[in-house]
Amino acid sequence: MSDPIKHECGIAMVKLLKPLEYYVEKYGSWDYGLRKMYLLLEKQHNRGQDGAGIAGMKKGVKPGEKYFFRQRSNGVNSIQEIFDAIYDDVKKLGFENAGKDDYPEVRSKLPYASEIYIGHVRYGTFGLNSIENVHPVMRSNNWRSRNLVLAGNFNLTNVKEIFDSLIDIGQHPTDFSDTVTVLENVGHFLDDEVEELFRKYRKKGLKKRDISPIIEKEIEVSRVLSNASKKWDGGYAMAGMLGHGDAFVVRDPWGIRPVFYYNDDEVLVVASERPVLQTVFDLKTKDVKELQPGYAVTCKNDGQLKIEKIREPGPERSCSFERIYFSRGTDKSIYRERKKLGEQLTGKVLEKIDHDLENTVFSYIPNTAESAFYGLVKGLEDYLNRHKVKMIREKGNMLTGEQLESIVSSRPRIEKLAVKDAKLRTFITEDKARDDLVGHVYDVTYGVVRRSKDSMVVLDDSIVRGTTLKKSIIKILDRLDPRKIVIVSSSPQIRYPDCYGIDMAKMGDFIAFRAAVELLKSNGTEKKITGIYERAIRENKKPVEKIRNLVKEIYEPFTADEISAQIAKMLKLPGINAELEIIYQSIEGLHEAIPGHTGDWYFTGNYPTPGGNRVVNQSFINYVEKNDKRAY
Repeated sequence: MSDPIKHECGIAMVKLLKPLEYYVEKYGSWDYGLRKMYLLLEKQHNRGQDGAGIAGMKKGVKPGEKYFFRQRSNGVNSIQEIFDAIYDDVKKLGFENAGKDDYPEVRSKLPYASEIYIGHVRYGTFGLNSIENVHPVMRSNNWRSRNLVLAGNFNLTNVKEIFDSLIDIGQHPTDFSDTVTVLENVGHFLDDEVEELFRKYRKKGLKKRDISPIIEKEIEVSRVLSNASKKWDGGYAMAGMLGHGDAFVVRDPWGIRPVFYYNDDEVLVVASERPVLQTVFDLKTKDVKELQPGYAVTCKNDGQLKIEKIREPGPERSCSFERIYFSRGTDKSIYRERKKLGEQLTGKVLEKIDHDLENTVFSYIPNTAESAFYGLVKGLEDYLNRHKVKMIREKGNMLTGEQLESIVSSRPRIEKLAVKDAKLRTFITEDKARDDLVGHVYDVTYGVVRRSKDSMVVLDDSIVRGTTLKKSIIKILDRLDPRKIVIVSSSPQIRYPDCYGIDMAKMGDFIAFRAAVELLKSNGTEKKITGIYERAIRENKKPVEKIRNLVKEIYEPFTADEISAQIAKMLKLPGINAELEIIYQSIEGLHEAIPGHTGDWYFTGNYPTPGGNRVVNQSFINYVEKNDKRAY
């Protein structure tokens, strides 16, 4: 993606279902589960580079001994830093080559000789990137059953309401954030569950000491999650564990955020992406299950596993950006879908270049658009093959051998035009000098475009802000002196903010929105902006379930092609000599290529939860008021 947007967070869990001695005996090492957790995090590093964390839980320890352990980092190489710190302790204690005979000592002295691990890779959608914001987060208590560790991939649109509900029950939260609010929210209902069980068995005359193990056995984690999540509006995938060994993972009712799991008689493992589990545990696609929207996987301390409904599932609206950009393309379905996105653009591309393949060079923005580019190339080759057949049939025996060879050998001209350079440090703050540095983020391959004769088609997987295109890519492509530059987006125009995890929250950031505003101004109808602004303020005072997305009206007067044409005008700086055109994927093309992930609110404004409409209106209000703050 030319304008990088930060990835989703990633979660991982490994719960060993047999005693730790079993893994020492079978796999020859005490750290079987820990090594698997390392791989799960590394394979999901694409989902977040702002920080990483791991928590381990050791079962069966004596009172007075720690059983929860946590390591977090917000450094540049956070995953490596975490595991370096863990294994530094291993080296200091002389356990680098510990074998079966060393197990009792390893078990007693090494913190992460544990039975359950929860891991997280983080990117921050809001707030500071301090270590306190890195998951897993913990809620401590002297009762094992009240200890809670949580790691999640989520954003909620109604944090304030949930925060206020905690105050109403007498709590005094120490932070106003999604993470702390959810942690305390779940913790409150966990406390209620424990208290209810405690009172039940006290009435039966049991001693306090004897009640604790009964509580741990009878806690219904699904009930805790159901009660806690009733008011949650947003996308979420959360993994957690309790101090006595119960573990869980829960998914939002709309399936916005992804969760996959695998279990056998040895392990329960969870990750945000299917191929991660396949690679780390050597599994077939069919072995890995997707957790259904509104459901949770709960696993008791003794290994009893259940799939339970937590909230009534809504219309499934799984995030399409997961397929376009976020998730690793090694999943066979995702790879095919990305290729299909590119293939479906073939007709539009051919129209823009007047079907002149001989004088057009095709390329893509490295590196995430590569799969879609393969699809576009396939589409071009299919077209060319049909064209070849037609020419041969029309001319038949009139073709000379040389002409036939020329027809058969023709193919699309595929070249690597844009090359992403090593990351440049934009240490200069003065705007003009800073823009000059940004303009060198990409380099270009010289000598493959015939000056003033060839057109070039360059595929990107999405165009969000257009900043890098404008300040870097188009400028360097124009150095090759092409006749025409066609920038192609394999996804539709991003018109609306996301409020479920993606770092796209401000209306003014979207070039499609800015283009629509420019069109309103050029048509003399800019008063429409003020009218929608005033109505949006009133609209957002309604009950959340009655709020409508008024920002859709900004786009209604214009076709997608008109907005694309305006975007091209805005991206073409003075001094660009080539003709510039922009092509976007259609909404219909998106759904045809990715039928199983219909979450398209950032393209269509059709939000899956009631809070989404409130957020988009507030984002528009902030834009008009020039208020650079979060809309939720």
